[in-house]
Amino acid sequence: MEYMQISRYQGLGNDFLITFLEDLPNDPFVIARHLCDRKNSIGADGLIFGTPSTSGDAFFTLFNSDGSEAEVSGNGLACFGYAIHRNDMTKELITIETATTEHKIWIRKSSNNSAFVEASLNTPNKGPAFDDLKIDLGGTKHTRAASVDVGNPHLVIEVEDIEGIDLGKVGPKLEAFFMPVGCNIHLVSISDDQAIQVRHWERGVGLTEACGSGAVASAWAAHQWGVVSNDVQVGMPGGTASVSLGERPTYMCEVIYEGEFEV
Repeated sequence: MEYMQISRYQGLGNDFLITFLEDLPNDPFVIARHLCDRKNSIGADGLIFGTPSTSGDAFFTLFNSDGSEAEVSGNGLACFGYAIHRNDMTKELITIETATTEHKIWIRKSSNNSAFVEASLNTPNKGPAFDDLKIDLGGTKHTRAASVDVGNPHLVIEVEDIEGIDLGKVGPKLEAFFMPVGCNIHLVSISDDQAIQVRHWERGVGLTEACGSGAVASAWAAHQWGVVSNDVQVGMPGGTASVSLGERPTYMCEVIYEGEFEV
């Protein structure tokens, strides 16, 4: 039997299990489903495998709690970068390789078990087509919507009151339109030209306290609508993150180390 050393981190309540191995195991999706089960195991939104990289400090592979593989995650990258930093405290600029691109991670401020971590994401582009999608929010009307790709797909929907919608019900119905690939669904309201509020339905996970790539996608959509600046404070159920938009936008939040497990 093989043992894995697992560490648990969370960024604004969006939590991940992280392990470093020489190679991916044969059944990573099975392991992810088991370990991320909140009732019968450690519990998390996703499991990240760190393996050797040919061009960076480590290669990043993420499996959601349902076992599906995710291309990228803003909070996942931040947590992963902080895990690398904790293994080598001299590293404050970290390069992470993924299947699509490299990401820079900056450790901006750290203490014993937490740090403010900034991660670069993919260049935002137009996401999946949704012209034929009926956006049914349970009776609430939306103002506008946009699809965004920041390495993974997002549908951003502007509404006046993000709390007045049962996202747990409408999220999976909206995501079903994009199957079999799926799509992350975000409800956003504009506070002012430097702040937005967002709630998330993440494919492969469900409702989450925060979503880093979703925060970037929502800020970019709002910027394209002309209602926010390049620097945006994104309020989410788990807390507030900072997004700086550019060719390679960055996402910054506080990451907390929550402990070690041997499984």
